[in-house]
Amino acid sequence: MVYAGILAGGRGERMGNTERPKQFLPIGGRPILVHTVERFLLAPGIDRILVAVPERWRAYTEALLKQHLPQAKALVVAGGRDRNDSLLRVCGYIEEAFGLHEEDILVSHDAVRPFVSERIIEENIRFAQEAGAANTMLPAIDTIATGEGAYLDTIPPRDRMYQVQTPQSFLIRPFVRVCRSLTEQEAKTLTDASKIYRLKGLPVKIVLGEQCNFKITTPYDLAVADFLCRTPEGDGLLR
Repeated sequence: MVYAGILAGGRGERMGNTERPKQFLPIGGRPILVHTVERFLLAPGIDRILVAVPERWRAYTEALLKQHLPQAKALVVAGGRDRNDSLLRVCGYIEEAFGLHEEDILVSHDAVRPFVSERIIEENIRFAQEAGAANTMLPAIDTIATGEGAYLDTIPPRDRMYQVQTPQSFLIRPFVRVCRSLTEQEAKTLTDASKIYRLKGLPVKIVLGEQCNFKITTPYDLAVADFLCRTPEGDGLLR
């Protein structure tokens, strides 16, 4: 089975929003989360969709999905204190509700990346089957530099630099085993599934990302996303 895990635990602090988490803000007349779930509903190869949200927003999310996607069989589960905790909770729900099998895959995705393409989803599934884990990454366009305090430190070679996107995908059973092998200190500092795999010396295959698969984080991002949803020009860019 291939499961999509939509992680919707963000609070939207950088959005300047205090009433609702950013995944519930509208673009093109519908909540961001609805757009994201719909992408996975339309993607071939996805068998089940699970949406992880803070416990206090579970009922709201269920009502929202029923209103906008009444035919969707998306399950809403309680998320955790951080990304990895939410992923483990999703995996735990899958194990309890459906059982875990060696070939089961979880395609985990940020709820606020509503423009993920079918090609990215398909390659995440295929590469996870081939290598055990996959991560969507966009080659860096700008030169990337590191800094120390107020001063420039190093400028790594740009041809080796990427911006990390999602989905991040993996075989579920090995992922759970790897997470359970972490020390308490590692678990606190490793908030990204791919970092965990690399720490343990396990391969992660790269899925090439896309500019449109951006994360809606700021009011500027929200305005761009709304434009893409509402205009013919934007519709053309997303195809």
